[in-house]
Amino acid sequence: MILSLLIFIPLLGSLVVALLPASQSVGFRWIALLITLVEVVLAGAAYIIFDTTITGYQLLEQANWITLPLGRLGIASIDYLVGVDGISLPLVVLSAVVMLIGVVSSWPLTHRTKAYYSLYLLLTGTIMGCFVALDFFLFFLFFEFMLLPMYFLIGLWGGPRREYASIKFFLYTLLGSLLILLVMIGLYLSVMDPVSTAVAAGLVADPSAVTTDIVHTLQRYMQNGQLDSAQIVHTFDMRYLSDGSNYLPDAFLNPAAEPIILGLPARMLAFWAVFIGFAIKLPIVPLHTWLPDAHVEAPTPVSVVLAGVLLKIGGYGFLRIAWDFFPDGAAEYARILGGLGVLSIVYGGLNALAQTDLKKMIAYSSVSHMGFVLLGIVSLTAEGINGAIYQMVSHGVLSAMLFLIVGVLYDRTHDRRIDSYRGLMQPMPRYTTLTVIAFFASLGLPGFSGFVGELFTLMGGFQSDWLPGWMTAIATLGILLGAAYFLWTLQRMFFGSTWVRPFEPQAGSTSVLSDLNAREKLMLIPLGLMALLLGIFPNLIFNLTSTTVAQWLVKFSVE
Repeated sequence: MILSLLIFIPLLGSLVVALLPASQSVGFRWIALLITLVEVVLAGAAYIIFDTTITGYQLLEQANWITLPLGRLGIASIDYLVGVDGISLPLVVLSAVVMLIGVVSSWPLTHRTKAYYSLYLLLTGTIMGCFVALDFFLFFLFFEFMLLPMYFLIGLWGGPRREYASIKFFLYTLLGSLLILLVMIGLYLSVMDPVSTAVAAGLVADPSAVTTDIVHTLQRYMQNGQLDSAQIVHTFDMRYLSDGSNYLPDAFLNPAAEPIILGLPARMLAFWAVFIGFAIKLPIVPLHTWLPDAHVEAPTPVSVVLAGVLLKIGGYGFLRIAWDFFPDGAAEYARILGGLGVLSIVYGGLNALAQTDLKKMIAYSSVSHMGFVLLGIVSLTAEGINGAIYQMVSHGVLSAMLFLIVGVLYDRTHDRRIDSYRGLMQPMPRYTTLTVIAFFASLGLPGFSGFVGELFTLMGGFQSDWLPGWMTAIATLGILLGAAYFLWTLQRMFFGSTWVRPFEPQAGSTSVLSDLNAREKLMLIPLGLMALLLGIFPNLIFNLTSTTVAQWLVKFSVE
């Protein structure tokens, strides 16, 4: 029950923290630290026991949750269903690591610690739930519940414009959720669960007795109208939603029915709705405007989690839901989607180059790097998809490191402006070393994880049958822009004679610009080592993803 423990241990911890008296402020930190350490151990165990030769889902847990007979409308069925494959497991491990780093980063916090750590653990559990849920309804519950803790974490512990940033984040993400909800309902009404329907129709007495031949027979009965509608079990099970053979013949989203709505086939409209829902979360230009505001106002630990993990749910949603359920839409609009990915890469890079706020510069760099994720997914090649998943993991590590680097300076001076610093190399040599590692890894220096992710997404783009070569060639400008804004920032802040804009000294600083303390080293050094380790041994990720991706691409080779 590894996956259930990953979900419910932090949820239980959130409840425990909420029930403890507020006087136990020190204990809240230790509870959160212990729970996130357990999460890392569980995620590591899942990584170790995962069989890379199997294409299907592993560590499956399934239990009937809701079963409701609806007469002629059939039977409603919602399961507690969790599992992982080569697409989701790398993101589960990433989430566990980033959430642990976030707790360590939160250690100095003294304001409303009870509410903070309760919300943080609630966020941890819902993030894990998103990556392991295989029932669409269950996924949507976790996806929605993430809004609540993140809204309060930004709105209560953020900067001067925290209320504006939190409500903008909430409204943007809620809009995406509503679009996903509409499609989820349409899919539910269009698809049957062949296993449960076989039991309801009396073909077998027990679900374990259902064979592939029985499923095919049942699907044939359904297409010929030989099934009683009252015996059809509707489902949110993602394994069945992705199989076109399970769609009812007269269903709204049946690939063969193709009803027209607003000038588009229903399935194409549904694809765009789901795409927009997850594009907001990734985010993709022009749906990205909430991200810089949220990052600038969020406290450092929340920025670490937001960039390190939450953005990846958008890319995961593309793979698990938008592309998997609507491969026809993904193929039909590949050029448009690829263009949006390239636009995000270039536009995000240009905006990062123009920033004077260090945190906002890193936020726009995230927009650019997430454009590579979309480009890799749209390529519909093994190199591109594997590269996109790798890029999500790499960016999760590097963006967490970058925002921690900003937090180190902000804790000392409460100033994030790039032009407020010169010559930091002399008073802060260790800090400079780790900043150089983070910057060069993020701009794609060979030997670090950023290079591998961008290389494989670009290789996938150039080899794609769905994208023109010139589009991928333009995307390479993102690497040049990344080098420009990272090296420009490094030169201005760290080289030359030491100078810092006058500021009010902050409590706890041993000098004007003290070098890294033990807690900061504990956060930054492991992330730097991970970026190096993944860059030298990319098979740590590719061994997980390759078999699953090869099977995932089969439906596109048929198109």
